[in-house]
Parts: sequence; C-alpha cells; structure tokens
Amino acid sequence: MGQLHVSAEYDTIARRIEDVAPILRGEADKSETLRQLTKEMVRALDATEIVKISIPRELGGYEFSPSQVVRTIERLSYHEASVGWSVMALQMVTGSTGAYLGREAVEDLYPDVPAGRHATIAGQGTRLGNAVRVDGGYRISGQWSFASGIPLASHIHTAAFCAETGRPLVFTFPKEQATLVDNWDVLGLRATHSIDYVCEDVFVPATHVYDATTTENLHGGAYYRLGLVNLSGICHTGWALGVGRRMLDEMKALAATKTGTHNASVDTGYFHAAFAQAEAKFRAARAWAMEVWADNEATLDRGEKLSTEQETMTRLMLNNTTWSVQSVGQTVYQWAATAAMRQGDLQRYYRDLNAGTQHITSGPVVLQNCGKWLAGLAPDARWEFLELVSGKDSGAH
Repeated sequence: MGQLHVSAEYDTIARRIEDVAPILRGEADKSETLRQLTKEMVRALDATEIVKISIPRELGGYEFSPSQVVRTIERLSYHEASVGWSVMALQMVTGSTGAYLGREAVEDLYPDVPAGRHATIAGQGTRLGNAVRVDGGYRISGQWSFASGIPLASHIHTAAFCAETGRPLVFTFPKEQATLVDNWDVLGLRATHSIDYVCEDVFVPATHVYDATTTENLHGGAYYRLGLVNLSGICHTGWALGVGRRMLDEMKALAATKTGTHNASVDTGYFHAAFAQAEAKFRAARAWAMEVWADNEATLDRGEKLSTEQETMTRLMLNNTTWSVQSVGQTVYQWAATAAMRQGDLQRYYRDLNAGTQHITSGPVVLQNCGKWLAGLAPDARWEFLELVSGKDSGAH
C-alpha cells in the first residue's frame, strides 16, 4: 500500500482560483438565471485545471491529499457556492473512477490527462437503480436525482443494485446514453443544475464497473483507500467552510456600511456578542475538521485504513461542520436584516447554504449512527457506505 501523496501543485491551483475569482463572482447572478454555470465560468474553471486535483498521479493527475482538497474546495466555494458545489462533485467522481477501474477502462477514459484528454464524470451514487448481469457486463435501469456537475461532464457515474451479486455497483458510461430530465427548480444552489437522469436498459461493460463500497484502489495512492463516502465528505467539508467564511466576511462588510447610522443594530452589544460567537463557532468547526483530516492522513500515510472510530469521527465532523456553518449563516441572516432579503450575494449564499445542509451525508440517520457507535451500543459494527452495519451483516444489503 502506497503512502499518502501531497501534491506540489496545490499553490499553483490556489493562485489560479484567485485569478479567476472575479469572473466567478461577476457571473453569479447570470448563472442563477440560467440554472447552470455560464460559459465564461466554465472557461475560467478549465483554465485552472482544478478537475485534475483528484485524478491519480500515475494517470497524469495531481492527486491532492485530503487536506489539500478541503482547502481547494473551500477557496473555490468562498468565491461562488454553486461553482464550488459543481466542481467538488465533478473532480471527486472524475478522480475516484480512475482509481477504482482497471487498465482497460482507464485507457478508454484517461488517454492523456496532462494534455486534457480525459473523461469528466458526474452522477449519483447514493440512490440505487437496478442492474442485471448479461454477457460482457450489465444492463441498468432507474432514475437518479441530484446529478451535481453533470452539465460539465462527458460521462455519468451511477450506482445500481445487482440482485445476482447482492452488491451495490457503480457504473460509468457516456452521458448521451442517459435521458437528462430538466427539472432543477430549487431554493438554493440553483446554478448547479443538479438535475435528474433516467436509464432504460443501458448496457455497461464489466470493465467499467466497480463495487460501490470498495476501498481497494487499482491506481493512485493512499488517498483512494478512503472510499467514496469519505471522499465525498472531504468535498462537503471544504464547501461548508468556504460558504461559512464568505457569509461572515459579507456580514463584516455590511456592518462597516451601517455603523454610525441612526439606530444601527450593528452598534449594539448584542450584535458584537453574536458576531463573536458566530466567528468562534466557525473557527472551532474548521479546527476540528482539519484535526480529523490530519489524523486520517497520518493513518493513510502509514499504509493503514481508517478505524471504525476514525470513520465515525469523520462523519460526525462533517455533520458538525455543516450545521455549525448553518448556525453561522442564521446569525448573519438575522443581523443583516432586510439587506439579506434583497437579491445579492448575502441572499444567494444564505439560500445556497441551507440547500447544502440537505445532503444525505449530513443527514439525521448518519448522525444517529455516529451516536450509536460512540455510546458503545454497536461495538462490533463498521461503516459500509452510509450505513453502520454489524460484523455479521457486513457486505449484505
């Protein structure tokens, strides 16, 4: 088992994000109207090469460490939340697919990554369709929701359950083989265009299929031994932190325009205390997030996999990060008063934040399972995808 790779490209990607930040911010309102990222945004993102950050280094990608991915998605989401959400999904799936599929699929999907000749992949891995084994592969059917990043993708990654094998599997195939359903009418994250898609008896060769719960990578280093759920958790942690920091900074800028005016609420001790508490809550959540990932990285670097305790803390940390930032956002919304009601950055970020809290990885069932394990009520259980299962039930769904 390889050691954890820490990429020398992190500072370069960070600078590129800052270079395109004015475009991402300037196009934000237009992208909301379009319900997807604008052409100008997409061109700017392409110039950063950010989609390569999770592609295995041996395939020509940058293979960032978990902490580097957190900070990269945090930086991007700070400048535009829907951009951060779309890209976090796209880069994660594009990278993990290359790690978990074998040589034949990799030659098809990643012919020349340094030259930009590779698939970009997005889709849904939590809601399962149906898969039937046939000669040479599988046929899959179903409808999937919340395909974040799919407007930027050439291929789809989707999960389906195969009754014959008794396992959830992930399938990768060209996007045109699915029917896209333009139904993205939502409160927040409007510009992500995270639409539904439908597959009806779509054939996928066995070479382009892997087990959804795998932590055994065929390409790349220790990063990919985390498995899909933890890779997703890295992204959602970074997204929440970027959004939380931006909302606090927006409130600070708004307070500067209001202070000294007649009966300004920002000149009260109540606001000062509330803002201080929000800042502390955000910084505490971020500090714990980085502490958890530093501990996880040390384990991966030793050639080991995460323990059940580390898996539990990683899931609990994401829940804490998400809902701490939601609380920060609520404080900002309260003290921004009518300024947060009007169209603009504050209103958009508030809506995007509350949309982001609804993701399944920060949901109540995962939190309950964390508490069950921490309370000693499931001592022999282990995490498999989003479920805490007993040893005797592991591998069965």
